[in-house]
Amino acid sequence: MLKLLSSSSAFHGKLHILPALRPGPAEWTSPLRRVLSSLGGLTQRSPNSLGPRAFFCSDSSGDGSDQVVHIEVKAAESDAEEAEPKSSSAIVSTYPRPEDYLTVLALPLLHRPLFPGFYMPISVKDRKVLAALHESRKRQAPYAGAFLLKDEPGTDPSVVSGSESEKNVYELKGKDLLNRLHEVGTLAQISSIQGDQVVLIGHRRLRITEIASEDPLTVKVDHLKDKPYNKDDDVIKATSFEVISTLRDVLKTSSLWRDHVQTYTQHIGDFNFPRLADFGAAISGANKLQCQLVLEELDVYKRLKLTLELVKKEMEISKIQESIAKAIEEKISGEQRRYLLNEQLKAIKKELGLETDDKTALSAKFRERLEPNREKCPPHVLQVIEEELTKLQLLEASSSEFNVTRNYLDWLTALPWGNYSDENFDVLRAHKILDEDHYGLADVKERILEFIAVGKLRGTSQGKIICLSGPPGVGKTSIGRSIARALNRKFFRFSVGGLSDVAEIKGHRRTYIGAMPGKMVQCLKNVGTANPLVLIDEVDKLGRGHAGDPASAMLELLDPEQNANFLDHYLDVPIDLSKVLFVCTANVVEMIPNPLLDRMEVIAIAGYITDEKMHIARDFLEKTTREACGIKPEQVEVTDAALLALIENYCREAGVRNLQKHIEKIYRKIALQLVRQRESNEPAVAGVQVAEPEEAEVVESETIADPVEHSSHGQTTETSVEAGMVATDLPADQSQCPAAQPSDSEDAAETKEIQEGEAIKTNEKVLVEESNLSDFVGKPVFHAERIYDQTPVGVVMGLAWTAMGGSTLYIETSQVEQGEGKGALHLTGQLGDVMKESAQIAHTVARRILLEKEPDNLYFANSKLHLHVPSGATPKDGPSAGCTMITSLLSLALKKPIKRDLAMTGEVTLTGKILPIGGVKEKTIAARRSDVKTIIFPSANRRDFDELAANVKEGLDVHFVEDYGQIFDLAFGYDQNTGK
Repeated sequence: MLKLLSSSSAFHGKLHILPALRPGPAEWTSPLRRVLSSLGGLTQRSPNSLGPRAFFCSDSSGDGSDQVVHIEVKAAESDAEEAEPKSSSAIVSTYPRPEDYLTVLALPLLHRPLFPGFYMPISVKDRKVLAALHESRKRQAPYAGAFLLKDEPGTDPSVVSGSESEKNVYELKGKDLLNRLHEVGTLAQISSIQGDQVVLIGHRRLRITEIASEDPLTVKVDHLKDKPYNKDDDVIKATSFEVISTLRDVLKTSSLWRDHVQTYTQHIGDFNFPRLADFGAAISGANKLQCQLVLEELDVYKRLKLTLELVKKEMEISKIQESIAKAIEEKISGEQRRYLLNEQLKAIKKELGLETDDKTALSAKFRERLEPNREKCPPHVLQVIEEELTKLQLLEASSSEFNVTRNYLDWLTALPWGNYSDENFDVLRAHKILDEDHYGLADVKERILEFIAVGKLRGTSQGKIICLSGPPGVGKTSIGRSIARALNRKFFRFSVGGLSDVAEIKGHRRTYIGAMPGKMVQCLKNVGTANPLVLIDEVDKLGRGHAGDPASAMLELLDPEQNANFLDHYLDVPIDLSKVLFVCTANVVEMIPNPLLDRMEVIAIAGYITDEKMHIARDFLEKTTREACGIKPEQVEVTDAALLALIENYCREAGVRNLQKHIEKIYRKIALQLVRQRESNEPAVAGVQVAEPEEAEVVESETIADPVEHSSHGQTTETSVEAGMVATDLPADQSQCPAAQPSDSEDAAETKEIQEGEAIKTNEKVLVEESNLSDFVGKPVFHAERIYDQTPVGVVMGLAWTAMGGSTLYIETSQVEQGEGKGALHLTGQLGDVMKESAQIAHTVARRILLEKEPDNLYFANSKLHLHVPSGATPKDGPSAGCTMITSLLSLALKKPIKRDLAMTGEVTLTGKILPIGGVKEKTIAARRSDVKTIIFPSANRRDFDELAANVKEGLDVHFVEDYGQIFDLAFGYDQNTGK
């Protein structure tokens, strides 16, 4: 016996074809049979000839994905042997006849209905059902009813869940199982039983009428017959031929369908219209409900129509399958062809010596890049690079690990290991560069020169961490750039404002997709040296997010004891950053975390006084802005008074960025004015050029005539006009003297150019003065900080520090009501908690001092007072207004104003001691801006004041006090008439 095996995935169902009757001569000669035989490319044989018998079957495992076709061929030796029943034959004795069975065992089908003429293997797990089937075969009654199982209520029939369906079916018994079965099924012959596998052969349609027994389920059935139809009906013929035509088209794309047709046409008898409909539905890939509709349909024409719909859908599926297969085949073949050509190209180039292998070329590239710094490179880094190069040679170029290793080597070999730039330790040159770029800032320049001097004495410079703190616009970032130029170091800047990801500083792990090193490694790669100047901008605005705390991650970077072995997560090898000079910038030092601030050397930049701003505006800002606007120096003049008014009334902040914006605004308006004047002058000049000759001569004669000859002016004019008329009447070649014409036109052109130049020169000169400054920059923003020429009773000027620099503020005290025992203090001015406490302390100290000076004065005990700090929209806080509040309260109690042009600051304790304050330079600048002559500072701040530049403290009378008694003498111990 010969068994042939073939497989296909074109069908979802598991269908098996077995001949029910052997074809006779009549069937072979039918037209329909001949057409269908031609579809399969069959060769007709004589009906009497003996040939191999084939059985079409498939393994019904339930998922419908794989089908196996077994063709069993047996050489028939004789007709007698064929007729003799054997135990291995698929056809058993049909006596008694199938239509005699009106009560059958009900077998559920899970996936597809069984059509007459086909066979299907099923799995029977119920032992009672299996025993009943064995008993039926022994009693020569090998028939059962095969009925399709309905889907569970509420389930989607398109979702495959075979194992769950089988499990539920095994649990169904009796009426529950009957309710889940379709009424119309197939009378199935039990062909064979092997274990729990039962092979069924479909014979005819059945309909369940009632239940006979429940365990196992046995039902009474009616045998269904097709409704009568006319074989010669044209509609039925046309429908059947369309089915055959569609099958023929499908056969061109599916080899398995050809096997179906070949087997069916050889072994199915009576191939008529009903059989054609069953055949098309059975071998189609339609779902079980559509196949059940075909099985239940008894009208032949309607059954053919349903089958036609199914095979048409199958045809569309076959087309889609063919297009998908073609597209995939083209893609694969194209990629294979490209791959083969590339490999051939590599081999050819390798043979010719034009190009080496990719991995070899990469390794050579990395080694060549590393070679200049190999001697300076640390040994542990060289070891890692060699290991990675060896690893690169062992990896496939198409693997993801290859790209990771290549990028890693790219970064490792690109860093400047041990490559330092030559520093310039010339102090005089550095001082000159710093003065060129910035005016003032003596303390900052002094610190940089100290750093250079130490480096010169040691022969090498050690990296430091300098933090420049100050208000916006004072030049912190530009100072860092000037330091790099003075030291001849490479400059790299990155801002950490709002930075919330630690990986920006420490890098990502190499295993992450898109991993990169941190900012410091990127810096070293960009600058190409291991000792650059790195400016970390806005270090006080570091964020903190879900990715960690960057401020904590920067501790290793900025710690002089740790950054010699800085470890980046990506490189994972120590990097020496000890030679890097870090310069950080911050607006408010208090916002920097204390562990990070501890590693920095803070240099405060308080801002610029008015004199310094004037120099900066003249020497730097105005020159740069004028060049940027394309204006020549002789076209504009900005007076010192205008600049001073601009600084005092518009740009009082500590920095000069706002001053630069206003100067740019002035020059933009000047540029517009110049362009408008130039455009307005062009038409006038053009009008002079097109003047008539007579007019030009008249003008010329008027210009050069003597005053004595004015009496003959009319005669000259008439003569000129007459000469012009005569010249016009002459011929063209005799109209003028050739020698005289050029001289006249040249003189006229020179005269016009002189006039045009004088007009433009007089009109384009723009003068910016204090009087017209508002035309360029608008109304003044600030007014004089001094509100009173002579401070009244209860009013004292204090000095305050702000983020924008120093400022003066008045503290005013007024009496609300007076009466015995009504002593109280009310505070306004949007004061903070610390300042409110200072006011309470001031009230207590003022009462004690008044009691000491005038024991009989009960002013504070009987007066309700109101203390206010103006500019109520501005929040205010801090303890340094204590002495100012005490002086204001005592001035009101004594009914005596304080000394004119006096300002003070200092924190006061309950015992009257004066504590030190901050922002000495800012407060001194604010005092100078308000024309204050006398300042009172705590004694603890004497050294801070002495360190100020001479131009800052010039013209100020400063008194340093330790307790409030000294302030009382300075504020009230003077003659009101003489002011001394």
